[in-house]
Amino acid sequence: MKRSTYIYLVGLLFTTQLFYSCKKALIQPPLGSLSEDLVANKNGVNGLLIGAYAALDGMQGGDVALGGGDAWQASPTNWVFGSVVGGDASKGSDGADQPAIDPIANFYSGATNAFYNGKWKALYEGVTRTNNVLKFMAKAADLSDAERKNISAQARFLRGHYYFELKKMWNMVPWIDETTTNFNQPNNVDIWPKITEDLKYAYDNLLPTQPEVGRANKWAAGAYLAKAYLYQHKFDLAKPIFDAVITQGQTSSGLKYDLNKKFEDNWLPSAEDNPEAVFVIQMAANADPSGPSNANNGDMLNFPYGDGSPFSCCGFFQPSIDLVNHFRTNPTTGLPYLTTFNNFPVKTDMGVNGDADFTPDAGTLDPRLDWTAGRRGIPYHDWGIYPGKPWARDQSYGGPYGPKKNVYWSATADVDGDQGTWAPGTAVNYSIIRFADVLLMAAECEAELGGLGKAEEYVNRVRARAADHESWLFKYKDDEDPAAGFSDEPAANYKINEYPAGNFASQGKDYSLKAIYYERKIELAMEGHRFFDLVRWGIADQELNAYFSYQGKITSDVRNGKFVKGKNDYYPIPQRQIDLSQSNGAPVLKQNPGYN
Repeated sequence: MKRSTYIYLVGLLFTTQLFYSCKKALIQPPLGSLSEDLVANKNGVNGLLIGAYAALDGMQGGDVALGGGDAWQASPTNWVFGSVVGGDASKGSDGADQPAIDPIANFYSGATNAFYNGKWKALYEGVTRTNNVLKFMAKAADLSDAERKNISAQARFLRGHYYFELKKMWNMVPWIDETTTNFNQPNNVDIWPKITEDLKYAYDNLLPTQPEVGRANKWAAGAYLAKAYLYQHKFDLAKPIFDAVITQGQTSSGLKYDLNKKFEDNWLPSAEDNPEAVFVIQMAANADPSGPSNANNGDMLNFPYGDGSPFSCCGFFQPSIDLVNHFRTNPTTGLPYLTTFNNFPVKTDMGVNGDADFTPDAGTLDPRLDWTAGRRGIPYHDWGIYPGKPWARDQSYGGPYGPKKNVYWSATADVDGDQGTWAPGTAVNYSIIRFADVLLMAAECEAELGGLGKAEEYVNRVRARAADHESWLFKYKDDEDPAAGFSDEPAANYKINEYPAGNFASQGKDYSLKAIYYERKIELAMEGHRFFDLVRWGIADQELNAYFSYQGKITSDVRNGKFVKGKNDYYPIPQRQIDLSQSNGAPVLKQNPGYN
């Protein structure tokens, strides 16, 4: 199980050991340098490649991020930079815990905030590792041409990923590759062409399948390349690649891409080698004796916490009330309220004590809600009925809900949970791209290019999975004994339908795009995409300021929120990096517009 995860761990240890390989102190190379004799060969280069994969999770051991700092600063899920900032979630916990997140979520943070520097360093560590693969591969004489092509394509795929993350976070960032000798490079050139060049090389040269689960293959590279074109609004270039991925693509283990029959299987470790996994960061619990560094440690704060909670920490990452309201459906049509969802709010237990009576919402809902947010009176996986306020550290600050997609189940807690430190780790993988994401990105391209019928087909394919009875959450057979399993009675009043045939075509492009954007919101909720989607669509100011206006009247965490278009589309370049770039009395790196 998770064999590629263990390979990554060994590779990380291997590359670390290279730094300390000399027997005599007098001939020890400088710490941090790589001995060419050790790595300029097949085994060495493969070890470096495994180390480059290991950087995907941003962790280096215990609860420390790559390059130092706290694990959650460098989380690959972007739970802060993508979901909290995008309005999917409140920071959670209480106002005094991790207070540096509050100004980020409210868009008044400056460049000295440590979260920016932690994320920057972790991503450039990934870049450095991929560059080392390419640098030493060029000197390895014992690699065949086929091996050389596959290794270089994997390395360039990974480098494309790390730079894609840097690009969507900061826009203008310095490009450093295996040929760079002066590493103090300016950030005055758009790196989109370099990113797409790397991803295209990977798409053209990677194997259709790989010998180990978790390695990038041709189809993962194709999906990522098309995504890069989509971000640049090059829909005509993205569409044919999405078409190929959808019709021909397969996972690393050879499964034809498809949606999982059950929505929740995307977050079950026992079901993660599945047809929906396009490119996934492999997590493994209890693999690192120094702590849960391989167990999604960047999300170690994000478990319900309080009286009776089975988790050791920490109450962060609470689904927002605004997000939950998005899952309301029209009782007649089973479709979402695309613009008026907050006019039909889902009933909450705000201000209701845990020992007081509460009846959950009786209106019609999209069943994906209850696989996304823990809410009062509804089963929380197999941990029992979610108790509401007792599991929220400060309900008035972060709201009444708890995260769910990242949380392992009680029945497999010994295997899938990692209690190696003060906060839990988890074996739940993180999907950088899953097939539902591909379908919705392809739908967006189709709508932009006039293919409204095909766009509707892709959206309905995603909705059909959610409407399938097998994807619903059910009540327990016995509330007092969740281990007895689930009944055949739905946990809530679920009603969700596909869009009627021809709906997109009759309503037009603007309506179709609005429906696609909405579907991404609810299908990919709490998965780190939302803020970056809003920015690339050019509607972040409208959506986020409306969010602040609504949510800020209910919870105190975002009452100071204000998004300024043209400034807050990107984060400030970390001041520490600007200071380190000084040359001839002036910084080489330039700050993003609007930040001092």
